[in-house]
Amino acid sequence: MSDLPFGFGVPDRDPERRGESDGQGGSGAGGTGPGSTGPGGADPFGLGALFGAVGGPGGAGGDPSDLLGKMPLFAELQKLMNWSGGPVNWDLARQGAISALAPGHQPTSAGEQAAAAEALRLADLWLDQVTELPSGIDRGLAWSRVEWVEQTLPAWAALIDPLAERVVAAMTGALPAEAAAIAGPLAGIMGQMGGVMFGAQVGQALARLADEVATSTDVGLPLGPKGAGVLVPQNVAAFGEGLDRPEDEVRLFLALREAAHQRLFAHVPWLRQQLTDAVHAYARGIHVDREAIERGLQDAMSGMEGGIDPSDPESIQRLLGSGVLEPEETPEQQMALRRLETMLALVEGWVDSIVAAAAAERLPGHSALAETMRRRRASGGPAEQTFATLVGLQLRPRRLRDASTVWGAMTQQHGTTERDRLWSHPDLLPTSDDLDEPMDFVARQGAADPFAELTDGLDAPSEETSSEPGEGSADDEDGGTAPRA
Repeated sequence: MSDLPFGFGVPDRDPERRGESDGQGGSGAGGTGPGSTGPGGADPFGLGALFGAVGGPGGAGGDPSDLLGKMPLFAELQKLMNWSGGPVNWDLARQGAISALAPGHQPTSAGEQAAAAEALRLADLWLDQVTELPSGIDRGLAWSRVEWVEQTLPAWAALIDPLAERVVAAMTGALPAEAAAIAGPLAGIMGQMGGVMFGAQVGQALARLADEVATSTDVGLPLGPKGAGVLVPQNVAAFGEGLDRPEDEVRLFLALREAAHQRLFAHVPWLRQQLTDAVHAYARGIHVDREAIERGLQDAMSGMEGGIDPSDPESIQRLLGSGVLEPEETPEQQMALRRLETMLALVEGWVDSIVAAAAAERLPGHSALAETMRRRRASGGPAEQTFATLVGLQLRPRRLRDASTVWGAMTQQHGTTERDRLWSHPDLLPTSDDLDEPMDFVARQGAADPFAELTDGLDAPSEETSSEPGEGSADDEDGGTAPRA
């Protein structure tokens, strides 16, 4: 998963990683930003994915001229262009993802179904002893890679559609009135092409994810149906390759992580919306370089090479590849990205903490399996690549370690009840600043009632019955929790 399908090549926000990929054509995140020459840089919105499907495996080496001779999809191009189901052509995304899956994907067997259900059942029993949150699973499932694509599409649509809608609207709305009058059908074509291009690129991204993810929550979000705990047996086996651990150990470790995620998302009802809102808040800052579109139209009117021809989708693709769509990092966007990074780190850190508590003494291979998961994150696993794709966000391992420190220390110093009570309201959770000094945050939790700041003033006495001087000041002296910004 090295390509960023939507081509948002914002600079890497992690100073430790910045510049690692610059020598490969790009903009910090693998050379995939606008104007880069790395993978995806010349094709940020996916016409290469659509046309390349006829040229070879994985969409590589395709030639748009081969459409007529090699694929019946060309006969359906008009249907694709007439898509009216939203800013992303999800029919195309589904078809593209399934066709782009790695060779050898296979359906699940009855034995795999039974093994997955049993692993998830046992995982829930172990987790009951280390967390106050009850089970979030009412059925255990085993999915093939194809089923993962099909079953997670509704969740992806809810996340991506608002982002894509903003981009398509920016594309069409950037045309000045006089230019729109000259261009004629260009605005409508750009909107139609936006749905096709997003559909093609989402399909590619989903195919890469389906080849990697071992559960329905590997990307840090609950993507499956409510109450379903999911393992992907083919990818579970791949996760354990080279570890010299029994397959049932690997399966149980991943089942513990899936069951832990499901508890959190089932019993913290605001969590899913907070993560989604942070992604959408970032999308609101996307803008279009109006002058670049005007120049393209003027060049087309003058017959110059590189101009926008409304009848030529490739000319629109060239325009998009020139960097006219760029995220504008406003303070509001930076805040949204910081909030998203922190929330995802807290989720993963909590999962790490309770899985370690449940498995450390029961699962002989836990240390090796946990280390494999850490290395996977550090090198850019599904969660990191997915959010880099969507919003240019790189999850930093340092944040995950700090979040794990908070949850581990909360358990040791205050117990599981106080630890899990922090999830009862978003204002009780540590902020990004708190993660800079995790032990200070943990120490403050024992100094005052964690709900005091939420109820402050509701039962305040009148002036006639106010407390004596000095009463109630102990919390401040002991380092009570300060109001959040």
